[in-house]
Amino acid sequence: MEYVQSRVTTLHDLVDPFPVAPTDRAAVLVPMAERECGAPAATRVFRVLEGLDPARVVVPLRAAPDRVGEVREWLSGFDLRLELLWCDGPRVASLLSAAGVDGARGKGRDVWLGLGRAAEEEFVVVHDADTTTYDESFVRRLLFPLTHGYDFAKGYYARVEDDGLYGRLFRLFYVPLVRTLADAHSEPYLRYLDAFRYALAGEFAATAEMARRLRPPRKWGLEVGTLADVFDVAGFDGTAQVDLGRYEHDHRAVGGSTGLSDMSRSVGETLLRSVVERGVDVDFATLRERYVATAETLVEQYAMDAAFNDLPFDREHERSQVSQYADAVAEPSPTDDRLPAWTETSLSTDALAEAAAADVEEATTGSRDVAAADARGFGE
Repeated sequence: MEYVQSRVTTLHDLVDPFPVAPTDRAAVLVPMAERECGAPAATRVFRVLEGLDPARVVVPLRAAPDRVGEVREWLSGFDLRLELLWCDGPRVASLLSAAGVDGARGKGRDVWLGLGRAAEEEFVVVHDADTTTYDESFVRRLLFPLTHGYDFAKGYYARVEDDGLYGRLFRLFYVPLVRTLADAHSEPYLRYLDAFRYALAGEFAATAEMARRLRPPRKWGLEVGTLADVFDVAGFDGTAQVDLGRYEHDHRAVGGSTGLSDMSRSVGETLLRSVVERGVDVDFATLRERYVATAETLVEQYAMDAAFNDLPFDREHERSQVSQYADAVAEPSPTDDRLPAWTETSLSTDALAEAAAADVEEATTGSRDVAAADARGFGE
């Protein structure tokens, strides 16, 4: 247990807090992939949300057409005001094209679509559906700072699971890269990025006004892109981070198309673009070498921490990961994959809801009757 404050206000889990929070004025946004339908972790998440009774639950879904009906049927079993937003339907695609925001699909795009609907409530809480330790305190803790003058709250937790240190992309890529940059430059933005205990956590809460101003990248740079926008709008004074205590979820392999190595390229691209855009003159010719040196120092520190706690630790495996992540340390491309803030797009959230509901209805029943589907994504 510790109580050290960071450069952003840090709320600690000192006595297992269960704070009073305005769940009835909040939308909870839970992005899902089809594989999570019916899984124990996702079932636990929605059962807990039933007890919280939020104003709305928005589920942006990434799924093949033949799986949409199964997901809708499963979600209809929960006693929630729940809106299923199928992100891959043809009507949604046409709307995005007409608004000039079509393009690559990914988690960032799914969350962005969900934010448009969720931000109709006063507050928005975002988290994934794969958390095996989910309980009612998480949403309450994330919301608490928003009723005390903060615009944004980021969740954090220690990734110590299965007798090992996880959070590898954060420990071995984000932290050493940000520290390498901060050692060479004194810009406030780098101090902001360095202030977070777990910057790549997907759990956050924001006021509706803040949520509507986020411009997430389409894929895996979502968390870093969010912090960049929050820095510009809210800064240090409007940001808090909140200890969520014991928080366990799925682990990813390092390799593969959705592995940590692939994710590091999206995270690195977004992070380094955000740094350059805020006036930092990065020496990219030496950055990769300096990153590796910082990361290897951290590996030795993690090894000592693991030994102190009698946890297994594979130095060579950690160094191997650093070598793979180093490939992502490069000057960002000129192509920007961020979506516009909802305050800057012509896309109507009502039209989005109607299109998604009709897409769900057609995928489920084969009916093209738009009137047969309500705006929640469930039939009447």
